[in-house]
Amino acid sequence: MNTPINRRSLADEVANQIQTYIQSGQYVANQQLPTEPDLMRQYGVGRSTIREAVKMLVNAGLLRVQQGVGTFIEQNPVSNETLHQRLKRAESKDIDEVRQLIEVKIAQKAAINRTQQQLDQIEEFLNQRIQASLDGKTEECIQADINFHLSIAKASGNEILADMYEAFSTRLKSWFLQIYPDTSTFIQTNDLHRSLFLSIKEGNEEKALNDASRILRH
Repeated sequence: MNTPINRRSLADEVANQIQTYIQSGQYVANQQLPTEPDLMRQYGVGRSTIREAVKMLVNAGLLRVQQGVGTFIEQNPVSNETLHQRLKRAESKDIDEVRQLIEVKIAQKAAINRTQQQLDQIEEFLNQRIQASLDGKTEECIQADINFHLSIAKASGNEILADMYEAFSTRLKSWFLQIYPDTSTFIQTNDLHRSLFLSIKEGNEEKALNDASRILRH
């Protein structure tokens, strides 16, 4: 299990790999975790990173620390990790898959359940997205785009879907900032986003679903 961290030298990544070993059975209940120096060598990170990763896993209910003895795998490890914490460690491709599943469904449900007040808010964020894209303001455009889809999620009438979308919106923003150097892609999809808004406004759930699917293909 010698896996140096090259891609992301962060406590989140170390914690993620240790958790994977626990879930796969490579680390078993009551087994003692390697010492800090061993973990530092294994992952190629510093002591503070290892300590932070261990603390995260203790808080998540996967490890326990016995003072003066060492750190051990819990007998019945049950993760208490919040969704927000988990999303911080998520791969971009996983975030995108969740986004695609949620955005299509919330668009369909928003066409049925939206209120006039919610429509006004969706349109406001749409206009902000369009203006920011034309002005070449990438970060503002990305935030407006996320707010647009989040407002649709809130209009879906399903609080769990809305909470899920809001939970990963921060992670989504950081990913978008990495993959979109400018607003050209957003300009190309402005008409599609306006079409989605109109479909929701008209209460056309089938068209809203299709519009959301078309947006995700860009």
